[in-house]
Amino acid sequence: MNIAWKEIKKNKAKFLILGSIIFLVSFLTFIISGLANGLSQDNAALIKDMPDGQFYMETEANETYNLSRIDEKVQADVLTEQPDALAMSIQMGFVNDADDKQHSVAFVTSTDSSLFETVNKNEVILDKTLEAEGVKVGDILTNNQFSGEFKVKGFVDQQKYSHAPVAFINMENYKEIYRVNEMQLIFVPEQKDAQAISTLQAFSNKDFLNTIPSYSAEQMSLNMIIWFLVAISGMLFAIFFYMMNVQKIGLYGILKAIGVKTSRLFGMMWYQMVFITLIALVLSVLLSQGFTMIAPEGMPFSLTLATTIQLSVVFLVIGFIGATLSGLQIKKVEPLQAIQQGEV
Repeated sequence: MNIAWKEIKKNKAKFLILGSIIFLVSFLTFIISGLANGLSQDNAALIKDMPDGQFYMETEANETYNLSRIDEKVQADVLTEQPDALAMSIQMGFVNDADDKQHSVAFVTSTDSSLFETVNKNEVILDKTLEAEGVKVGDILTNNQFSGEFKVKGFVDQQKYSHAPVAFINMENYKEIYRVNEMQLIFVPEQKDAQAISTLQAFSNKDFLNTIPSYSAEQMSLNMIIWFLVAISGMLFAIFFYMMNVQKIGLYGILKAIGVKTSRLFGMMWYQMVFITLIALVLSVLLSQGFTMIAPEGMPFSLTLATTIQLSVVFLVIGFIGATLSGLQIKKVEPLQAIQQGEV
């Protein structure tokens, strides 16, 4: 390790360049990961915050919940057999405030359940983002498809769907607005294995998320960018240490000639990799966590500690693999031949 540290001090510029590149790549990866998580919450917090279970929609809807209509008899049978189950519907819409300003919302209604707030007729519970837009408890909201008025009963945290704040309303009001009698979905919480129910198709929470328009495409694109950046960092390690090793063939030859084992030479390289990577990761983690504090209000950004640790471990593993692959040439070094190839 002493040799590795001396080399770092002797070639500060080279290791500083590598560390800077790893810092920039990792910092960018953390930022994009935070955006991916934030957009995921902004797109489907309503579903993601529900407990694990099974969603059921009409088979003929072809995995499009908007087209799903649960037969009322089937719904009654399932809710009788599963006391914790609920029937629910989600539809995009809008409400107008007292100033006739229109606010886009995702109307949500359900049968009685502890998972959702109880909402009486002509009342509405809204996501807190609408409070930031000036809506207050007690305000009267209207909808062009609704003959009555909604009174704002309260607000809830982090209830978004398809990038719109959720508006929980009573089932009778929902049926009037959308001129329907059937619910779109049945949800059975804590059900690990789907049951075969006539005319219905089952989805786990994760599978149901992928039926939400734009969710899958949005997350796939961002995750692809993240893993490309991780792969690029591995390639950078491999290229950097390969070039360093080529320049040190003569040194490796002398070290082997005096009895230094190949494993110790690998250890020297791994020490340098871990040292550089840890410094770069610490700086990028501090800056990315700091970004969560200064990010513009309303920006969908969420970088959890768990995600940060996972990505940091991935960077270390990728760096280890990249450095090791580049160091395979060390095993092939013959002392006499290496010494003859150049001076140290």
